[in-house]
Amino acid sequence: MSLRPTIETRRAIPTLEGAGVKLHRAFGFQDPSELDPFLLFDDFRNERPQDFEKGFPWHPHRGIETITYVLEGTVEHSDSLGNTGTLGAGDVQWMTAGSGILHQEMPQGNTRGAMHGFQLWGNLPSSQKMTAPRYQDVTSDAIPEVIDDDGVKVRVITGEFWGKRGPVDGIAADPQYLDVTVPAGVKKTFRIDTYRRAFAYIFQGAGAFVDASRPSGILLEKEVAGEELNIRDMSGDRTLVRFGTGDEITVQAGPEGMRFLLISGAPIEEPVAWHGPIVMNTRAELMQAMQELNNGTFIKPAH
Repeated sequence: MSLRPTIETRRAIPTLEGAGVKLHRAFGFQDPSELDPFLLFDDFRNERPQDFEKGFPWHPHRGIETITYVLEGTVEHSDSLGNTGTLGAGDVQWMTAGSGILHQEMPQGNTRGAMHGFQLWGNLPSSQKMTAPRYQDVTSDAIPEVIDDDGVKVRVITGEFWGKRGPVDGIAADPQYLDVTVPAGVKKTFRIDTYRRAFAYIFQGAGAFVDASRPSGILLEKEVAGEELNIRDMSGDRTLVRFGTGDEITVQAGPEGMRFLLISGAPIEEPVAWHGPIVMNTRAELMQAMQELNNGTFIKPAH
């Protein structure tokens, strides 16, 4: 076994998106090879409806997949193909935009007015960029959950983990998307395929991802359950952690425990031409998409 080093830890950046939704962006619109096959990751979490209720009105997508995971509140969605639906707490939508759709997403708060969810963009290889659009709407009760003897809990959204397989399938990058909760003071190792790019996004509590080769950060002493623990490089809420190569990661949860998304996928390693929610391989393809948007031929007829 080889431990993946932590090559970067950074905080998500406050960003305004859609019609005025306040969110935090962990990565996106930078170097697309950094976390290939993933392009963008947003954490939309607000306690005040005025910070999100204007939502994400009609906008196009082509050449990518969007993955929406809701923790609190709801997201109503509709598109130019006539699809409509509502995502509730714990639900996931995996949308393959393919050749193109016009789409809108309108978040609503829970009974306290709070909203929390994530959106991840995955790239599509050139051979699948112009496929027919497809949705996979998965309700919370369909997502398998595994609890280990030490209290570590994992929701398996895609991929296979601890003998469970997530309900989302047929995805180009063959991703693994896990929602992981680690109790206070617990140290845990997770296997990740060597050939995948991987990142973690911490959204509750704090902890340290152990880097056996190059430890970094400040060494902290904490008392957890009566035991003194040395915890290095604590990473907390809204923190992105990028990993190098290897086939496992080890995390040490802090005194409040931690919850994070652990996401990995096989890199596509193709040229990227990117403008907003349209991602193609060449500038010519990008210009063609923009021309089709302008002349009304962007949406392709169903085969």
